Amino acid sequence: MEQTNTQFPAEEVTLPSKGLIYPEGSPLKNGIIEMKYMTAKEEDILTNQNLIANGTVIDKLLQSLIVTPIDYNELLIGDKNAILVAARILGYGANYSFTQDGINHNVDLSKLKDKILDESLISDNKNEFSFILPTSKKEITFKLLTHADEKLIDNEIKGLKKINANSNFSSTTTLKHTILSIDGDREKSTIRTFVDTQLLARDARELRKYIEKIQPNTNLVYEHEDSRGNIVEKTIPVGINFFWPDASV
Repeated sequence: MEQTNTQFPAEEVTLPSKGLIYPEGSPLKNGIIEMKYMTAKEEDILTNQNLIANGTVIDKLLQSLIVTPIDYNELLIGDKNAILVAARILGYGANYSFTQDGINHNVDLSKLKDKILDESLISDNKNEFSFILPTSKKEITFKLLTHADEKLIDNEIKGLKKINANSNFSSTTTLKHTILSIDGDREKSTIRTFVDTQLLARDARELRKYIEKIQPNTNLVYEHEDSRGNIVEKTIPVGINFFWPDASV
């Protein structure tokens, strides 16, 4: 992060995607956004009970901190994670203490590494990538999900849960919003039918692994020595306490 000269303290944050697959004309195309330091206003957001209850508190916080006039819905999920970490560092410093699995941990967030988007995978600067399913051999075109996609997926899953509360629709619903074409066929009905009735579990697993592999992101992982002396990787828990322990309810 690099400090900028504005009417309030602010920093430039580099996005893991480098802005490469955002639409032309979007401020996100520059691969850098400006964020201001957290103030009492943002602490009010963190303790807003309604925002906490409906699960929007983190997004409201980030929108308040971002100075660059972006369309927040355009943000890739991985870039949003990078902004999340930057917001925590700007607000409360890089040192993050938390308890996980009954053990106290302390992580220096400034040492987390970004996973940068591989430019060689990009065609025509589009958010479109190809993958051949290893078993069925069908060619899949997919996109990296944005905040807007995340909202659509969450709303669809909530609707499905009202019909069948005991089922888990997360994996299939996410794939339906991720896949853009199957062997060149971009009909949404074709994609949905394929995911529901033809996509083999082993192919779905390999597709998810590939997406995870190429997706630009901030690596929210730290190393921990377990009871046997082995070094294992753990994912840093992110929630209200990530910003401010006293904000939990």
